[in-house]
Amino acid sequence: MSKKIYIIAAEASADLHTSKIVKALKIKNPNWEFFGWGGNKMEAEGVKITTQYKDVSFMGFLEVIKNIRTIYNLFKKTKKEILQINPDIVLLVDYPGFNLRIAKWLHEKNITTYYFISPQLWAWKEGRIESIKKYIHKLIVILPFEKTYYKERNLDVFYAGHPLLDAIKEFKSNVYFREKNKLDCRSIIALLPGSRKQEISTMLPLYLSATHKFKKYQLVIAGLSHHKSLYESILAEFPDSKALIVYDQNYDILHQARIAVVTSGTATLETALFNIPQVVCYKGNSISYYIAKNLIKIKYISLVNLIMDNEIVKELIQYESNIENIEKECKKLLNPSTRNTMKQSYKILHSKLGDGNSIPRIADYLDNEWKNL
Repeated sequence: MSKKIYIIAAEASADLHTSKIVKALKIKNPNWEFFGWGGNKMEAEGVKITTQYKDVSFMGFLEVIKNIRTIYNLFKKTKKEILQINPDIVLLVDYPGFNLRIAKWLHEKNITTYYFISPQLWAWKEGRIESIKKYIHKLIVILPFEKTYYKERNLDVFYAGHPLLDAIKEFKSNVYFREKNKLDCRSIIALLPGSRKQEISTMLPLYLSATHKFKKYQLVIAGLSHHKSLYESILAEFPDSKALIVYDQNYDILHQARIAVVTSGTATLETALFNIPQVVCYKGNSISYYIAKNLIKIKYISLVNLIMDNEIVKELIQYESNIENIEKECKKLLNPSTRNTMKQSYKILHSKLGDGNSIPRIADYLDNEWKNL
């Protein structure tokens, strides 16, 4: 039986994980059609992309306010599309500020809605759990502590492990990586400045300034090709820098790296799963940071530390995220003792996240659920 599924995935990681789920579902159901928000990976699996995630990635309170008209227009556009497509199911992926609002409207229109990758209610806005209970048919979570969190609040959720393990398990390194990207034989210090323009603009100059003294190492920037002009403009401000940008090959970079300087986000967990010692940094708009600091109730910002409930990797946040501190932490990470301690903790982290088969389980679950709707 044919079905139409509309998806809202507005992050690089959401595009990656959702593309894998769509691929598995289409093998089971070749006549199912997928539409909505996403990126190149989802499009490659046959999703008819109506909104590219890279065009709608706003982060921070002030940034959302600045783009409020754009966001309002996105609501109008998305609602119009959904009414035109008339999907059997909507799958919301992460992006809670937008997705939980659209979920209310979907409920009013009597459209069955699933949510993949839980909003971080355990960090802030716990009251949103009532919206999930009311508007979401089923919530699929990817962090091990979330199943317990929701169970304690009388909400049964589906957990199958973290899909990053699936992606890394499938990864095959390119033996010609260095040759292809004109890298020399030195060990690599990987610089991962984030995926959003505002993150890259803030963090990359800081990383370049903090690491330029490490002459024995090759500095490699993990770049995204759709931000190419931004990286080049930043590097132009550092004419003495020997750092090289390698586009769209983050896993190959991490596979080769000695240490990494990482902007808080999914990349912190990816770096840990590649067993690479790292320092995690974050620096945002002062107003957004002040608001967040007074609202968010978690001890850590990196997924590594959150899952382990311990400071496994050093976090340098806002004013602590400066040239001197980043340089100091990089020196520590190059020390064998520090490296070994961190890698031992990574082993425990890995064991908490499953066996690398979460995508087939999620796809089987959704297949069974959606066939019965």
